[in-house]
Amino acid sequence: MAFSQRLGPSFFDSVQARVRARAAEAGLDAILTDDPEDVAYLTGFFHHPCERPVAVWLETGGRCVLLVPELEREYARSQHAAAELVSYPEYPGVLPPFAALAGVIGPGRRRAGHTTSITHHRLTAASAALSDVDLVPTELVTVCRYVKDPAEIALHAEAARITDVMLTEGVALITEAVAGGGELPSEAELAAHVGQVGTGMMYAEHTDVVVVGLLAGGLVYAGANSSYPHGLPSAYRLTPGDTFMLSLGCAVGGRYVEGERTFVLGEPTAEQRRYHDTVRLAQQIGGEAIRPGAQCRAANAACLAVIRDAGFGKYLRHRQGHGIGLGMHEPPWLEDGDDTLLEPGMVVSNEPGIYVPGHAGYRISDSMLVTETGSRPLTAYPRTLDDCVIPL
Repeated sequence: MAFSQRLGPSFFDSVQARVRARAAEAGLDAILTDDPEDVAYLTGFFHHPCERPVAVWLETGGRCVLLVPELEREYARSQHAAAELVSYPEYPGVLPPFAALAGVIGPGRRRAGHTTSITHHRLTAASAALSDVDLVPTELVTVCRYVKDPAEIALHAEAARITDVMLTEGVALITEAVAGGGELPSEAELAAHVGQVGTGMMYAEHTDVVVVGLLAGGLVYAGANSSYPHGLPSAYRLTPGDTFMLSLGCAVGGRYVEGERTFVLGEPTAEQRRYHDTVRLAQQIGGEAIRPGAQCRAANAACLAVIRDAGFGKYLRHRQGHGIGLGMHEPPWLEDGDDTLLEPGMVVSNEPGIYVPGHAGYRISDSMLVTETGSRPLTAYPRTLDDCVIPL
């Protein structure tokens, strides 16, 4: 039976009820958000963001309205958007977009929370059209997204399965090139290959594929290029002795997973082994620190202390990890400045790394599901250096 990427009506009923309850507790009459991820979370409508506003108005009393440009109306219907659709003709328009929303929700003094990611220009337009609504900033929907519903976790798990296959197929492409004695692939060729593997699996095995910004793929970098944590794939071809990273991921039903491994092409040197083993231990300790009731900053501190204690603190460039959901990077943040308590159902990355300028970078990442008793990785590709050596 094919795997469906679309969540059913009961999911959106549950999500909207949860947001309404929290909004009521916060003394709000409604929520207004134009964040594309919030829109997808609340209604199931995925779209290409542009200058034309798309927004959700969710009232604590029960009404959910999705504002779209007329050119998106039929597309929203085709996705079975869980909301009342209201459209405006065009942007900037004789009828301003938020005036169309105001005409539907009607007059009356209300207090509505707006997403903090809204631009100043769009907030000004909304305030002008909704003149009797007191708009106040809130992170409420973002916080609601922290803990995933079981139906979302199933999407994350499927994304993890595909990510593991992408890693396996990336290694296979290199292994085959080595065995054939020909030219080794470039970073860009590897990146294109694994992306095709991931998207190909979805279209072959899934129904209702939800297309988002990054459907499948990631960063591939080798040698000194891998010392840039977010370096983009280049034309550089793998060379015997290289350390290289496959930093991959995909989104199923709009829910992301990332899985990253660091490999060595040929017999590792003592230096390569020490760097890799240190990151592997940091990732293990970091994973053990990800558990319900733990502060994000405490998990980060435990993870990165391993690297500092090994004498590699000067090669640290980033935190332990971040939340994952409808965004590849979203809160909470596993970093010293975030005291958020981890809860069962959260999905976070566990990705310590060290980056040695002129040599290479070493990072191992798994998407972790926080459970009732601890956490477990959704991605399963082997992590030790012995498992990540490609013999020549």
